[in-house]
Amino acid sequence: MDGTYTGVVDRIEDGEIAVILLEEDEQVIEQVNVPVDQLPEPAQTGGGVLSVTIEDGEVVSMEYRPDATRDRRESAQEKLDRLSEKLSDREE
Repeated sequence: MDGTYTGVVDRIEDGEIAVILLEEDEQVIEQVNVPVDQLPEPAQTGGGVLSVTIEDGEVVSMEYRPDATRDRRESAQEKLDRLSEKLSDREE
């Protein structure tokens, strides 16, 4: 599975291991675990988007993508806002 993929930091386990979901065509295809200290600093929280390069089955590089991270966070917030509006409509 060598190549460069979009990776999203799904979670940090025990403050030490970052679980990164690798995507292809916006579908999760694999999960990799790396030590948190190997992540680019801005990506050391959940939701950070990276370009992850895999060679011989190993992560060889990760580049933080601030624009993609911001876009995903905004999209997620918009979805939450729409859901909350639907829920408040039901309560009336």
